Amino acid sequence: MPARHLKRGARGEEAAARHLAAKGYALKHRNWRHAQLELDIVCMDGPTLVFVEVKTRDAGGMATPADGLTHAKQERLCRAAAAYLSEHGLWETPCRFDLVAVTAAEDGFEVEHVPDAFQWSPSLRGGDASWQPW
Repeated sequence: MPARHLKRGARGEEAAARHLAAKGYALKHRNWRHAQLELDIVCMDGPTLVFVEVKTRDAGGMATPADGLTHAKQERLCRAAAAYLSEHGLWETPCRFDLVAVTAAEDGFEVEHVPDAFQWSPSLRGGDASWQPW
């Protein structure tokens, strides 16, 4: 039987996917994996490829969903996005990182979508050049 937090996370990801679809985003992948890396949701917002991190927390908890998007998590997401772009030959495609913060309450979910939640900057890659050629 899955742990409570895993069930909550799966339900939060489902709520996030429904929210994005209702906003017109075209969902491409959910829980895409490459080795130890994972992207919660990959979708299209018009011509832009969007890597969506979903963070779900209980209402009244000590931490907000956005608190989970740490610098270390951003680095892992950047590595996962690079693997995705390489695997699908999409390095020329404009893309961004969004956060969907889901707060779980007894009566449902509160979903907050934060487009362009962070940038892949040289500081995330130890001073490397820009991550996309455009």
